[in-house]
Amino acid sequence: RVVPGCLNGKKIICLCITEPWAGSDVAGLQTTAKKSKCGKYYIVNGSKKWITNGIWADYYTVAVRTGGPGGKGISLLLIERDMEGVSTRHMKCMGVWASGTTYINFEDVKVPVENLIGKENKGWNYVMYNFNHERWGLIVQTLRFARVCYEEAFKYASKRKTFGKPLIKHQ
Repeated sequence: RVVPGCLNGKKIICLCITEPWAGSDVAGLQTTAKKSKCGKYYIVNGSKKWITNGIWADYYTVAVRTGGPGGKGISLLLIERDMEGVSTRHMKCMGVWASGTTYINFEDVKVPVENLIGKENKGWNYVMYNFNHERWGLIVQTLRFARVCYEEAFKYASKRKTFGKPLIKHQ
């Protein structure tokens, strides 16, 4: 029900892991998801910060604490933007206006147990698997940007003349 809309571009989904108090300490996240008495829902409470595309997203893939401390107590839930108790605030960050950086609050959000992604308390593995791919992408971007900067500096130093010869010949 969710995937077709996201793949055809009619819906947006984002990943919600970082929290105001945990930062990059994923194992220390504090957003909780406790099962309701009837067992049909997770009741989600907490906040996520620095969430890319969160202001525009229709769906959130949210890392929550369903078990004990550390990575073994983390699960992933699909939370829909229009669920009662979900609120968002656009964060005006210098230099990254196009990313839709968002602060998201979850206050007593009733999430059907069917919205559990994978298995309960196995979310740590899913998050780390995702991060491995994200990190690879960031490495590729960083190396490409560095190469472009080097090439531009080399071209400039080759054509800029100082004291009668190209700048690069002074080295």
